[in-house]
Amino acid sequence: MPDPASSVPPAPEQDSSAPLSSEAASPEAVAAALVAADPRLEPVFAEAGPFVPARTADETATALIRSVVYQQLSGRAAATIHARVLAAFGDGLTPDVEAIATAPLDALRACGLSRAKTLALHDIAERALDGRLPDRAALAALSDADVERALVAVRGVGPWTAHMLMMFTLDRPDVWPVADLGVQEGYRLLSDADVRPTPAELLVVGERYRPYRSAAAWAMWRVVDLVRGLNA
Repeated sequence: MPDPASSVPPAPEQDSSAPLSSEAASPEAVAAALVAADPRLEPVFAEAGPFVPARTADETATALIRSVVYQQLSGRAAATIHARVLAAFGDGLTPDVEAIATAPLDALRACGLSRAKTLALHDIAERALDGRLPDRAALAALSDADVERALVAVRGVGPWTAHMLMMFTLDRPDVWPVADLGVQEGYRLLSDADVRPTPAELLVVGERYRPYRSAAAWAMWRVVDLVRGLNA
């Protein structure tokens, strides 16, 4: 049986004259550093531009509630259900965690939520109220590993959801969601490989993108978008 790792071609040698540096903080500098680390990314950033995070000011519970609602749904269906939750158990823009924590399960399910998601929202709201769920300020003081540990303790929240919150709510620059199918597929396309890398393989190849793996993950998503556009 062939070595699975052999299906993922190695990236070109990194340009040692332009090492990655955590001081290169602007989006343009981050893109340049990643291109120096992996020249295959140059046409991706040239076409899509640099990664500029859509930063939100959401509190932890608000971000998690949205993420759980959106899990495994198309964007349009998820947006409809999320809007129902915010209208029924919030002010239409932000969820009211006390209202969610005390709501009958059937009332939440009436918004279109599955039973599993209803239980997850209850758990998020209860933890936010009793302090078991760290707020945004508390999470900001934690390491990436500790943030992930704190979040995956919540019902319905796995590593992927934790990684998305770290990238787009906490603005962490070095998150590498190896289980994300879009990141896997983007790297496959970038490498002209026959199969997607496994999470373990992606973890290894992602080392070259430190300390800007969040932008590298975004670039992999853009690779998929660009190829779809060409094939449309």
